[in-house]
Amino acid sequence: MAQETIGFIGVGLMGHGMAKNIVEKGYPLTIMGRNNRKPVEDLIGRGAKEARTAREVGAASSIVFLCVTGSRDVEAVVRGPDGLKAGMKPGSILVDTSTSDPVSTMALYEELKAAGIELVDAPLSRTPKEAWEGKLDCMAGAHDEVFARVKPVIETWAGKLVHIGGPGDGHRMKLLNNFLSLGYAALYAEALALSRKVGIAPERFDSVISGGRMDSGFYQTFKRWTLEGDPDAHKFTIANAYKDLRYLASMADAAGVMAPLTDAAKNSFALAHGNGGDGDFVPMLASYVAHANGIDDGLYAKLPSKAGK
Repeated sequence: MAQETIGFIGVGLMGHGMAKNIVEKGYPLTIMGRNNRKPVEDLIGRGAKEARTAREVGAASSIVFLCVTGSRDVEAVVRGPDGLKAGMKPGSILVDTSTSDPVSTMALYEELKAAGIELVDAPLSRTPKEAWEGKLDCMAGAHDEVFARVKPVIETWAGKLVHIGGPGDGHRMKLLNNFLSLGYAALYAEALALSRKVGIAPERFDSVISGGRMDSGFYQTFKRWTLEGDPDAHKFTIANAYKDLRYLASMADAAGVMAPLTDAAKNSFALAHGNGGDGDFVPMLASYVAHANGIDDGLYAKLPSKAGK
């Protein structure tokens, strides 16, 4: 079989590292340019080629990866006269690594299937650091024979790859995964606010949680903001978190599942969203919950969205 030719759209915080690993590990790579030229120029310097439109990327590639924000962005890139669908050939594969709405994913799957194009949903977990190192986690939804084709390419940037099931199952599992992490974030934020309110300092709170049964890698990144004020502790925006929890609530509604904890976590992030926090990062939710309860955590004024105002 001839070597796969790879396209990549969305070379931002996560996509830059992913694309870097693809081209450095020997795959011909075509990327679509973006306003931020730094990652584009870096990838060109490593051997990638640049295309002007999604259609051109599709025409040059047997497998195309998307790493954009969510379903609305995926649909915009796929459809239209300059979209991927217009350029991709029958027999090619589109891999959506975004966290998307499974309802939209399945509609696109059927639409592309009619054109002879396969869709794989392969959302990510972990951070831009692991993307650069080629150690991301990935959960893929695809038919067996399609998964076999994309697996070697995904493994250029993923340290853990799980074939979770058929089309749509990757996005369904990703929403469940994010429910756990973002649910923890909402719990941590509320527990820290209550802790302060009753006179237990965050450092003492942490002395019980760290190293105990309730410790976790996610808690350790979360506390880097609340205890150390590190703004880069976990570069996942509140806007994306809120979007993912809305997708999760929609999935629960469609499945007829009572999901009060989903709604509670979603409403915590809605608080930050409603107070202009979309561009702030998930650990910073703790500062929004503290502020809403009249607690000065010493960090609210230092939030990226609030600094200088």
